[in-house]
Amino acid sequence: MNKPSLTPPALKTLASDIKRWGVELGFQQVAITDIDLTAYEPKLRAWIEHNFHGEMSYMARNHELRSHPEQLLPGTIRVICVRMDYARELENSFSPLQDGTKAYVARYARGRDYHKVMRKRLQSLAEKIEAIAGPIGYRAFVDSAPVLERALAEKSGMGWIGKNTMLINKQAGSWFLLGELFTDLPLPIDQQESDHCGTCHACLDICPTQAFVRPNLLDATRCISYLTIELRSSIPVEFRRAMGNRIFGCDDCQLVCPWNKFTRLSEEKAFTPRHALDDVQLVELFNWTESEFLQNTAGSPIRRIGYECWLRNIAIALGNAPDTPAVIAALHSRRLSDSALVREHVEWALQQHRQ
Repeated sequence: MNKPSLTPPALKTLASDIKRWGVELGFQQVAITDIDLTAYEPKLRAWIEHNFHGEMSYMARNHELRSHPEQLLPGTIRVICVRMDYARELENSFSPLQDGTKAYVARYARGRDYHKVMRKRLQSLAEKIEAIAGPIGYRAFVDSAPVLERALAEKSGMGWIGKNTMLINKQAGSWFLLGELFTDLPLPIDQQESDHCGTCHACLDICPTQAFVRPNLLDATRCISYLTIELRSSIPVEFRRAMGNRIFGCDDCQLVCPWNKFTRLSEEKAFTPRHALDDVQLVELFNWTESEFLQNTAGSPIRRIGYECWLRNIAIALGNAPDTPAVIAALHSRRLSDSALVREHVEWALQQHRQ
């Protein structure tokens, strides 16, 4: 609903203050958009109809809410979009993927769970707004509800959705996380950014599993991030060799993106790698007991896949690892696992080493 005490000049000033407060709270950018996602709805529907979402049933179940923010939070007319950089080193290097004895964990997942970090700050931002505007309708989201985050961020002018389906920013590349604050405040909106991928198709070519159907269209069922994080069953054999040492997520299409030469180093301590997840041996992680897994992944996005899928993913990586006594011994130690899923992937891994 409109706030009668806030005139257009006052709303303009408030929008400027919101952006300043957001940066003070630790976000690198704040932008505002309306809720018209008409241009994105047919693409989402077609993506689901082609079953590119795989076992992510929540995508199909809630696609109407994703396309209509006002249905998710009645009264919503604006979305305040935020981004937070998370890269802790500036080098966009493939070298960690070339040491087969070590684990590769996607950059965003090496530190603390970004959901909690960002949601708390969005709540603080909402409280600052209410201190000026009075009670408002709002709700904070960080990849935790049916929200078309990249579409809203693109509309807000925060960047453009690249050929690799990631949001790309001219000043910061793509190593950042997104969050939203839905609100009923009639704030002035920002101008949408244009596409700057040009003729580049490096991200499409580098994908280990050829998950891109065409530019801007990802078949998630072939994506290593989906396979290692979303999929809870057996990983198709056709993708196992291509997974290499990637045990949680995949960054290849970002590592190769030319725009990431503008990556900005994050000063957010919450994103500092824990338990050496940026430089750790596969065998060490495979030897974690379930209690160690739960302890070491407390407050981490990794915990959501569970211990069984954790071992499943590492077993594949060990199957792709150099043939060493330590690797073989680690695999044999799980050969009689109580989990049929783990046993299946351990047997595959041993076969790769002719065991």
